[in-house]
Amino acid sequence: MILIETIKKIDFFNTLNEEQLNIIASFSNVSKYESKSILFYESDIKNHLLFLVDGLIKIYKVDKFGNEIFLYHIYKNSMISELSSMKSNDIYCFSNAEFVENSTILSVNFEKLQEYFLSKNILTTELMEILLDKTHQLQCIVNRELVFDATAKVAFMLNQDLEMFNKLKRQEVSFMLHIQPETLSRVLKRLSRDEIISIDNGEVIIENQNELICIFKGVGV
Repeated sequence: MILIETIKKIDFFNTLNEEQLNIIASFSNVSKYESKSILFYESDIKNHLLFLVDGLIKIYKVDKFGNEIFLYHIYKNSMISELSSMKSNDIYCFSNAEFVENSTILSVNFEKLQEYFLSKNILTTELMEILLDKTHQLQCIVNRELVFDATAKVAFMLNQDLEMFNKLKRQEVSFMLHIQPETLSRVLKRLSRDEIISIDNGEVIIENQNELICIFKGVGV
């Protein structure tokens, strides 16, 4: 029963009836992970679809010098796995996944999911939506790393993920955006001076969202 209730927390399975949920539960399991532990490393191969039920995950790569390159966060009620093919039961990991908070993971056997659901055109639309969202997320990463200047990077994160921006220390935000802390400070002061944002006890408040969006809109998007 606990497994069924956990599955129901994931929107991906919202269209299933009780019988179908029981089938999903028959080839699924739930695991708990502590903060700072690793879910998988780049080049690992999995045979289960992974969903984040609760918690927070950091996705990153490591360059040839051993430097960590932040890519994005995964929030609760999200699919973690990156699919590259529907013809293989192997799910390749293209980056590293580390837990930022104590988290709960739902693991679903991909071969069984295809056999009982995807092959019958059940959950295919939901899966396609997730994969399209991940494609858009990749485009955002490309823009952030290759197109946006420092101001556009900051404006984009404030617009897309204000809660996370305020939750993290400024040095952590700088690291994520691959800019210097001094640069982040200058950008925030400029945005505040232009009355696009205000800062109250260190917390950023968006005052003019349209102006904020204009900073990065049309720049590689």
